[in-house]
Amino acid sequence: MTVIDAPAMARALYDARRTRVPIAPFTDADPTLGMAEGYAVQQELIKLLLADGDEIIGRKVGLTSKPMQKLIGVDSPDHGPVLASTVYNDGDEIPLSRFIAPKVEAEIVFVMKDRLQGPGVTVTQAHAAIAGAVAGMEIVDSRIADWRIKLADTVADLASNGALAMSSRIVPLEGLDTRLIGMTLTRNGELIDTGAGAAALGDPIAVVAWLANVLGENGVALEPGHVVMTGALHAAVPMNPGDVFRAEFDRLGPITIRVGA
Repeated sequence: MTVIDAPAMARALYDARRTRVPIAPFTDADPTLGMAEGYAVQQELIKLLLADGDEIIGRKVGLTSKPMQKLIGVDSPDHGPVLASTVYNDGDEIPLSRFIAPKVEAEIVFVMKDRLQGPGVTVTQAHAAIAGAVAGMEIVDSRIADWRIKLADTVADLASNGALAMSSRIVPLEGLDTRLIGMTLTRNGELIDTGAGAAALGDPIAVVAWLANVLGENGVALEPGHVVMTGALHAAVPMNPGDVFRAEFDRLGPITIRVGA
């Protein structure tokens, strides 16, 4: 691992979140930075945000699709916390003023029923620990200028997490093949993209197992009630004031967000 000043880098990201003025990629100054350095900065940034009174209510997993992994140049996902201050409900208006360069992604979100901690968690064990699935939309955002991110940059920046919108309907997994959950995304009533659950590591439940095992390496568990965002089912779509996005999921139902100024 390259020697870095993780607290200073975290403070730069913290200030960028607060002022909404992006910073240059860390990898511009040091192209050798990788995933380990990114997580070291992420941990320092989390400390700053929790000290402000925020709370971790789950985890997001990114880079779960092959096209996104190819784009960033990796062969595995990344992860970051879901903060209580960033959660919205179905139908809410989401103000652009909270973000720098936000984009929307529709994805399947799980709610945990049981505590789950790796290593050694299987997909079957992950399935048994999940209370159900929810229709979700992630607002991804980057505190790195112009989305010029490499792996270390996005990992440090909480895996480019901005916000999460979820429906209130939790659908049990019994009889549900999450790989085959289809999704359509519209913007202002016009079809933008489609996707299916299998885009996320081949099976969104495999994302939960992967996450539990990776977190378990550091003694961290997925807790009852935690949400797990399993990754985008399509390419991210920029958000503009007045846009209305609606994602409709087979079996899970719809979720709608409105974009405010």
